Amino acid sequence: MVANLYWTTADLDVMPDDGGWLRHEIIEGELLVTRAPHIRHQAIGGNIHFELEFWSRQTKLGKPFQVPGVIFTPTDAVIPDLVWASQARLDRGIDEAGHFTIAPELMVEILSPGAQNEQRDKSVKLKLYSRYGVQEYWIVNWQLQTLEIYRRTEAQLQLVATLLAGDTLTSPLLPGFSAEIERIFS
Repeated sequence: MVANLYWTTADLDVMPDDGGWLRHEIIEGELLVTRAPHIRHQAIGGNIHFELEFWSRQTKLGKPFQVPGVIFTPTDAVIPDLVWASQARLDRGIDEAGHFTIAPELMVEILSPGAQNEQRDKSVKLKLYSRYGVQEYWIVNWQLQTLEIYRRTEAQLQLVATLLAGDTLTSPLLPGFSAEIERIFS
């Protein structure tokens, strides 16, 4: 009988540096490795970060971060494309290495091509983020130019809107924030 192998963040600490070409995440002890994303994927992430950063500087309510480490437990550690965290969570939820140790309020994943990538972001990470208390989750499809918004309702993240060209992105989590979808995908 073979015991189940569970990866932990301690295993990641001893892996050789690959120069940033690969992203290593662990969900329920399973190691997930993905390549650096497409340049358009990265551009969309930059655009969302810009919009959130501009709003955050005005309100001083929190701050966005691109590709941060988020360590929920030693067997649940991810690197989302973008997060936004309130000042309160920043004050109490960052470890000495600069990783989040509590859920940021907002998590953003930008889909990479492929059914496996889509299934991971739309199912596996959706469940993970629900379990650890994320308040809002945006799934961005740069190829279709859509943005799905999931919000916490009855302890679960549930789809509340799919935004398309002509729509404006707003959030009760971010009072006064708005961004035109065309600007995000430009």
